[in-house]
Amino acid sequence: MENILTFIAILAVCIGTFFSLTGVLGYIRFPDVYTGLHASAKVSVFGAVFLMVAAISWTPLSFGKGLVLISLLLISGPVISHALASAAYRIKVPLKQAVRDDLNHVENDNT
Repeated sequence: MENILTFIAILAVCIGTFFSLTGVLGYIRFPDVYTGLHASAKVSVFGAVFLMVAAISWTPLSFGKGLVLISLLLISGPVISHALASAAYRIKVPLKQAVRDDLNHVENDNT
């Protein structure tokens, strides 16, 4: 049983590292803050979840505590990226090659 848990931990670390590196690469490569946040929020959260699965299977962390931490990661990741993108839009960080800006008329009507 210990060999299976070790294999699961190694596999989860490899997958989690791949997802995390892909999120960082997407954040660096995309042209503006908004698309970079989209890449990092979607992919890096799953990288962190896989790393947490590795921690659950490798360490004596209980399964219940691990599930609570994973659920908090899945809930807070999109909320944080939305808050960062909203703050960037409010301080007028420019969009690169924007085809459409649905929030532009909302900002102009409120001022």
